[in-house]
Amino acid sequence: MSEVSQAEAATEAEDVAARDSAAPQVEIVVPVRNEEQDLGPSVRRLVAYLRESFPCTVRVTVADNGSTDGTWAAACSLADEFSEVRAVHLDLPGRGRALHAIWSASDAEVLAYMDVDLSTDLNALLPLVAPLLSGHSDVAIGSRLARGSRVVRGAKRELISRSYNLLLRAALGVGFSDAQCGFKAIRASSARALLPLVADTNWFFDTELLVLAERAGLRIHEVPVDWVDDADSRVDIVSTAVGDLRGMARVGWGLARGTLRVPELRPSGLPGTAGAAAAPGRCADPGAWSRGLAWQLPRFILIGIASTAAYVVLYLLLRGFLPAQAANFIALLLTAVGNTAANRRLTFGVRGRAGVARHQFRGLIAFGAGLVLTSGALALLHAAQASPGRGTEVLVLVVANLLATLVRFALYRGWVFGDSPPPAPAAACSASTNSTGSTR
Repeated sequence: MSEVSQAEAATEAEDVAARDSAAPQVEIVVPVRNEEQDLGPSVRRLVAYLRESFPCTVRVTVADNGSTDGTWAAACSLADEFSEVRAVHLDLPGRGRALHAIWSASDAEVLAYMDVDLSTDLNALLPLVAPLLSGHSDVAIGSRLARGSRVVRGAKRELISRSYNLLLRAALGVGFSDAQCGFKAIRASSARALLPLVADTNWFFDTELLVLAERAGLRIHEVPVDWVDDADSRVDIVSTAVGDLRGMARVGWGLARGTLRVPELRPSGLPGTAGAAAAPGRCADPGAWSRGLAWQLPRFILIGIASTAAYVVLYLLLRGFLPAQAANFIALLLTAVGNTAANRRLTFGVRGRAGVARHQFRGLIAFGAGLVLTSGALALLHAAQASPGRGTEVLVLVVANLLATLVRFALYRGWVFGDSPPPAPAAACSASTNSTGSTR
């Protein structure tokens, strides 16, 4: 070999070594637990896509969290097979725990994760990370509910997903559309600021991170995705839903009490940021309180009728695969949050995100009377009849809900929204509304 060719080869080797040791632009974490069969095909498909179509430097980290089958051996084999892949083992299970650990230690500029089943079309990966690499946005999420997305999944999962996101928007006043899609990314600088505040170690992890990111004023970019449900998914829907509700209650309670303090990471006055939409202040209908009972009661009744109808529909849908008490609890919770949000805006004229968490928690306490009455009515019915018909169940529940309506109205008027100050003048209200934009 000539001296020139030797020099060229040495230079090329140095370039390769430097490229391999340099921090990647993007790190993609694939959390896995007992995924021995699916891990290999999915990672090989991901690596093939990255090599053929992805223009950024990237590291794929397979995060085995508490597997008891051959997943860890499969992950190590993939790391030996592909230079882009590394394997990390964590003794304790928990998707959130794995993401927290790896993202906290990462040297990449952008941190992403995706589910091992690759339900989301990989063609959405570049649109997901590009706004973060450019500095346009701070967080990016794949959304199955955004316009332009194409989703294939069963009716039960569709109902659960939409109900969860509706509950999240009503209870915590969030603006993003899909908290649960396993296809997200965040700038490393933003992750370093927020990860110490995230307490959940399981499935609620990314929802909690998104809520905190929006509260911190970060810009959240949503990408419509093509998504096909994994028919072999082993996620326990009931336990996951319970964990999500607990996490939502914990975060909402922390924000309402002020014990969960979120730093402002992007100035809230910047146009087009989520922080602007979350800025303090409330805008109210100037006539809602002054019109008094004659204005509020009819609207409360109409919203109550709509809520009862929604409750009946949800109960019948959930009753198809849940016990009566569980279906009643979930249907009542969802309609309670929607009812409080609607009465907040339409009956009592309170707008804006300020005080949303406090009002929702007070509203849930007010709805506790409804839960006691409806659960008690169901228990009495089932004690009197071994197998009552669905029509009888619904009739008893509707009557119990109506009995709780007057109590709820009194609590709404005197306590839930009773601390709302007199509304701001209409001109100031209009100016505040016009100054709050959001780009996602």
